[in-house]
This record gives sequence, structure tokens and C-alpha cells, in this order.
Amino acid sequence: MRWHELTVLATESSQEMVTHYLTELGAGGVSVEEAWSPDKPRDTKYGEVYDTPLNDIRPGYALYKAYFSEDYEMEPIAGELKTLLEGLPEYGYDAGEFTVHIGSVHEDDWANAWKQFFKPVAVTERLVIKPTWEEYEPKEGELIIELDPGMAFGTGTHPTTSLCLKALESAIDGGERIIDVGTGSGVLAIGAMKLGADKVLALDLDPVAVKCAKENIELNGYENEVEVRLSDLLGVLRESEGEQRQADGVKPPVDLVVANILAEIILLFIADVMDVLKPGGLYIASGIFKNKEEAVEAGLLAAGFEIVDVLRQEDWVAFVAGKPKGEVE
Repeated sequence: MRWHELTVLATESSQEMVTHYLTELGAGGVSVEEAWSPDKPRDTKYGEVYDTPLNDIRPGYALYKAYFSEDYEMEPIAGELKTLLEGLPEYGYDAGEFTVHIGSVHEDDWANAWKQFFKPVAVTERLVIKPTWEEYEPKEGELIIELDPGMAFGTGTHPTTSLCLKALESAIDGGERIIDVGTGSGVLAIGAMKLGADKVLALDLDPVAVKCAKENIELNGYENEVEVRLSDLLGVLRESEGEQRQADGVKPPVDLVVANILAEIILLFIADVMDVLKPGGLYIASGIFKNKEEAVEAGLLAAGFEIVDVLRQEDWVAFVAGKPKGEVE
């Protein structure tokens, strides 16, 4: 089977919106290759080893490749994408001097060629993400997340995911019940369990994500502790206790909510997060590009949250916000 390959060259700063638009237009998978140059040193503080050469992508830009099944008409999709990217300044983003190119690729090439570049990587001081097809001997104290992101999800090493895992590492003392909103490959739910959480409810509105997360959670042996559900946070709030799918499943109020999604979506359900948290509970919100930091902080404060910590990596931001202990449930 052949797939349409839509290649977009656009700014790195517009990454969250470009990938969001490609997914909304029907892409079955999106890959991102950022620009590397001698002026942009690679992060090796956790011992990362890079065996790929520096690319020639224009500084400040990234190459986005999205894959569509062969029954899609690509010209209208490419046209709509161009219109969306031209409108990004209205939302505080700029795709720059972007280009859009339509090509094709065989399924085997798409599914397997990228795997040679995904190596085990330490994303925090304790957590290491290891692709299932790679051998790795863990060092003392390391916690290994086995991951097969499939063809539709990232490797879990993007700054937004790394920030979430770092925040979870600091926040989890042991025994917490957690809701993971927009679970994707399930990497945050698995990381939370590795760090000592009791149970996790992992939510996603994408059926492909739900399938992928379930598979990765089983790979790590947490199918009895992590429930993956096709839902959003509002759907969980609307359920009565009698409609819970697991007798001992995670249900509000919980100790912690983590969400690695678009800043615009984070702003839409801040009040819902407040409703599902216990007094003193924590909300870890990531997926926030630096130009949205002030808006998200203002939204959290307006909803009654206290800012506990702000984590930054490259141009990305994650908030750790607390529900006041005196808040009435």
C-alpha cells in the first residue's frame, strides 16, 4: 500500500499548530525533524548520543511530514493547509516562509525507516525511554519506559513530553491516583506508574491513540493499573459513580492531572481540572509554546490555581499548578 506524504517546511515555533492542523486534516501520522547546526548544540546532559548527521534544514525551521491513506484527495488538503498556515498570526504564531509539497511513500518505508533514528534516551534523571526493538542495559536507579509509538505518535522525547515527565518525577511521592489527558502513546501514564503512582486513568479522543496507549501500557505490564478510555475530561466529570467502567478505577477527585496538549485547549478546560482535583492536588500542564505562557498563567490564576513551579526547555513551557488545600469540593 502506498501513502500520500505531505511535506511542510515551516518555523519550529509554529510546531504545535502545524502538527495539530495536519492531524485535524486527517493525517495518519506526523514526523518532525528540527534544524540542527553548529550554532545549536545538542542536549547531552543526560548522556544522549546522537548518531545522525547535522541536517541542512534552514535555521529556525522544521520539516514536517504527514501521511494520508491513498484514498485522500491531496490537492484540496494542501490548499486548506496553506490557508490555515497563512492565518496563524491571528493566533500568535508565524509559520514563516513555509512550503507545502505532495509526494508518496510505500507503507514499509514509512513504518520502519524512521526506527533506526530512535535510540534509548534519558529524559529525566531517572526515566529512560527505550524503543522496544533496541537493547539497553539500565544503569543503577534508572526506570525504563518501553515504547513503540507506532506510526501515529512521537517518540516521547519532545520537550513538551520531557517537561511533563520531569514534573511528574518531582510531584509523585507514591500512591497517587492520576488522570492523563490526551495520553497519545501512553508515555506519561507509564512514566507515572514507574515513579510510584497507584493508578492512572488515561484519556484520549483519538481511537488510534487509545489503541496505541493500550499496547504500550501492556508492554510495560500496567494493564491492571492503567485504564485507557476514549473520552475527554468533561466526559469523566459527567459520569456517575455507577457508570464507572472499573470497580476500583480512577474517579474524581484525584491527586494529580497531567495534560500535554495545545495551549488553546488547556485554556478551555482549566475549570474542569479544578473540579476533578482534590484540595491540594496538582495540575501539570504542558504543550505550551513560550508565546502562550502569559495567557495560560493568567487562566490558571483566574481559575483559583496557585503556581507551584514553571519548567522550561528550549522554547516550551510547563506549569505545575496547585489547587488550594482549603478549596471546598
